[in-house]
Amino acid sequence: MTTVFESPLGLVRVTGDEQGVSVIACYDSLVDENLISTHLPRPVELAVAQLMAYFAGEQSAFDFPLNPVGTAFQQLVWRSLLEVPFGTTLSYLDLSRRIGDEKAIRAVAAANGRNPLWIVVPCHRIIGSDGSLTGYAGGLWRKKWLLEHEGAFARSGQLSLF
Repeated sequence: MTTVFESPLGLVRVTGDEQGVSVIACYDSLVDENLISTHLPRPVELAVAQLMAYFAGEQSAFDFPLNPVGTAFQQLVWRSLLEVPFGTTLSYLDLSRRIGDEKAIRAVAAANGRNPLWIVVPCHRIIGSDGSLTGYAGGLWRKKWLLEHEGAFARSGQLSLF
């Protein structure tokens, strides 16, 4: 079941079932109106409410059920992303060290890029070792917006990465 709502990042699509939310992504325009469901399972309703509170600056953590589809390695990386605190950043190298394999940095970056649960599984908090904003499926402007919204630049002592 899928719903779409407007946000500062464009349209946000949330898809899931009674088991949990499987996709959260942002778009500039609606891809297919036929995707929108009239009845939403509870996890999708919770996700929408919590995401709207996040965008309003009223929420920094999420507690609705997640049900992303991915390989065992991708799932490992996505679980590690959940441990990156709100308002902070981590490098791809640091993330690969956290999963126990510093040499897996490219695989970690690829798994990060395939994260189906934008914002909630905070792949936007992963940056280059030099502090640069690198790669984000939704575009670097969205990554920058999310980090500014969370106050990551202020916490790190940087005014902006650009």
